[in-house]
Amino acid sequence: MKRAYTDDHACGGLDAALPEIETWPNQFPDYEIEINLPEFSSVCPKTGLPDFGRLVLRYVPDKYCLELKSYKMYLLGYRNVGIFQENVVNRVLQDVVAAAKPIRATVIGDFTPRGGLSTLVTASWVRPRKAAAKKTSVTKRTSRGKL
Repeated sequence: MKRAYTDDHACGGLDAALPEIETWPNQFPDYEIEINLPEFSSVCPKTGLPDFGRLVLRYVPDKYCLELKSYKMYLLGYRNVGIFQENVVNRVLQDVVAAAKPIRATVIGDFTPRGGLSTLVTASWVRPRKAAAKKTSVTKRTSRGKL
């Protein structure tokens, strides 16, 4: 039996050209930003039918914050892209991480029902911790052999 969805459908939109996400220098440490887009849209890569949903990005910036207009234009770029909902969420996460290099980020896609099914997709990324520098213990002894 031939599959209705092909490998081309599965990776559709993952390499689509989208507007650049710009950043600006962060001025404060240790806080979280949440950005909501309540009217996200893309299209199904197989049927071409529209997909609608809400995208939420939560991230803790390090040196850079996302410039909101460029992020909005980036998300609007998906309107004519044939891409599965799961791939939207993961691609947005990858592109945000590449642009802003945050400490951590989560993208949630809450897609409206089609055919009685709704989809909630969550993808998260946390910056790997740097390996702790190995501490060497040096013991000094006095002439009497005591510390």
